[in-house]
Amino acid sequence: MAIAELGIIPIGTKSTSLSSYVAACLKVLEDSGLNYEVHGMGTIIEGTLKDIFHVILKMHEVPFEAGALRVVTTIKIDDRRDKETSARNKVKAVLTQKSQT
Repeated sequence: MAIAELGIIPIGTKSTSLSSYVAACLKVLEDSGLNYEVHGMGTIIEGTLKDIFHVILKMHEVPFEAGALRVVTTIKIDDRRDKETSARNKVKAVLTQKSQT
């Protein structure tokens, strides 16, 4: 399973507020059935690379469909193949190490 961090930034919109674009993108992600977590600066998605790329492509199109003139999408991928992991497990590992120092 892969973990991806995603940020989608619509440019050329009528307002500086982007929450409606983000909400519309999250609807696509929710409909995908993939595990995800939203945070203040992006979204974490877990799944196969094929499924992640598929949903990111759909999400990238959402702001254009809503009238944005340009969209910048950033993707960071952690594809670990030696064992199963999750975003939650990655955080837990760091916090465990922190408590041991």
